[in-house]
Amino acid sequence: MTQLVTIFGGSGFVGRYIARRMAKAGWRVRVAVRRPNQALHVKPYGAVGQVEPVFCNIRDDASVRAVMQGADAVVNCVGILSEIGRNRFDAVQTEGAGRIARIAAELQVARLVHVSAIGADAQSESLYQRSKAQGEALVTQHFPGAVILRPSIIFGVEDQFFNRFAAMTRFSPFLPVVGADTRFQPVFVDDVAQAAEHALTGTVAAGIYELGGPDRATFRQLMQTMLSEIRRNRILVNVPFALAGLMGGALDIAQKLSLGLFTNTVLTRDQVRNLRHDNVVSDTAQGFDAFGITPTPMDAVLPSYLWVHRQGGQYKAIHESAAQLRKTGQ
Repeated sequence: MTQLVTIFGGSGFVGRYIARRMAKAGWRVRVAVRRPNQALHVKPYGAVGQVEPVFCNIRDDASVRAVMQGADAVVNCVGILSEIGRNRFDAVQTEGAGRIARIAAELQVARLVHVSAIGADAQSESLYQRSKAQGEALVTQHFPGAVILRPSIIFGVEDQFFNRFAAMTRFSPFLPVVGADTRFQPVFVDDVAQAAEHALTGTVAAGIYELGGPDRATFRQLMQTMLSEIRRNRILVNVPFALAGLMGGALDIAQKLSLGLFTNTVLTRDQVRNLRHDNVVSDTAQGFDAFGITPTPMDAVLPSYLWVHRQGGQYKAIHESAAQLRKTGQ
């Protein structure tokens, strides 16, 4: 019988790439999400009935157990960047991760892959990073054979990093950057998905793997790369951490006082805490080498999707190509 994998958060940015890879490998894929009707885009990843979105609330044991019945492998891709409503760091990234691992062990699931993040640290001042570390600890406690993936900032067509800042350039000659000298090691989303696929098929040992691309750059350098790609000139403004903390705190308070009418997707105080620290693979960590994967450089992927943020979008590129042909013809 065809093997079955349950992917929690399988319709999200990383999860959809894992779902596509597992379907292509011939697995049946159960995509566990809060809103199955908004995850229908995953169904064409495989043959009819091969990829199915199903409802799941990771805060509920019965719900998690139901979507894991009969699964040979499980992937947890659920994570949040900021706390909104009932989606708190401890509920999602600590308790949710622990619940999935505990029930996977109870149901004797063969393999578990948990997607965490570089910088996970139980002693961190950041609630995000602490919850990630606490989630990892529970996963390891309940499911010692788990593979934990810690990617750096992830890029790809649907990313909320380069796309977000590129969109901001449309409205102002200035581009604010918090932590301009903080270093990142951006990793291509499908490389992370490929690592998860290897882990699910048992080609790597249990443990923690830090995943970063071949390029290391500061936040400022990444924004300069993005601006070059979208062909816009903007003034990069380094926002001091002290000022950014005040701004994030004010926006956090505004969200609480609005009773849900305002959602702080701009900048939170906890995000400022994260940006104080480099987000790169540590020298002693296991990484892509263990999977036999050569990570993809940014310049091989960014041009394929950031062009939409150029003035004129695809039409600009068409006009430039036509002009070049006319010039060559002369």
